[in-house]
Amino acid sequence: MALEVNVDGQSVSVELLGKDGNMHKFAIDGKVYDVDLVMVEPGVFSILHKNKSFNVELTQGKDPKSYFINTLYNSFDVKILDAEAKYLNSRKQDDLGDDNVISSPMPGKVVKILVKKGDKVKAGETVIIVSAMKMESEYKVKQDRVVKDVKVKEGDTVDGNQPLVIVE
Repeated sequence: MALEVNVDGQSVSVELLGKDGNMHKFAIDGKVYDVDLVMVEPGVFSILHKNKSFNVELTQGKDPKSYFINTLYNSFDVKILDAEAKYLNSRKQDDLGDDNVISSPMPGKVVKILVKKGDKVKAGETVIIVSAMKMESEYKVKQDRVVKDVKVKEGDTVDGNQPLVIVE
């Protein structure tokens, strides 16, 4: 059975076609992938695909069907869209407040701040980089915004979901 998965606002169909030990066969939007998948520690996975190695960190989001996926260079917001989630999403009103606060889902250390108060940033632009669990994650704005406040400085240790940058 295929699941609909929303990755950073884009919907894809994901289906597990088979599993034999660590070997998994997935179909993502109809394209088949054979991968060697191993959980090396809770929430951290090693993936081998076509002789390329990928390390992926998976952390729980604010609700049971949302996750944050961090790779060496990128971070993704992922939501499982089953019938219940689709119903709940249709019942929710837009909440722009969450889009105005940039935070890390887990504790970490601020590596680099790329903006300052008053800067105008375009959709998709990285505003801050945080290191957590030996991986650096870039946090970007989803829409064109203006930086209202930067709540941290480079080198600061931060808590999960702590506001880092406020935009308007």
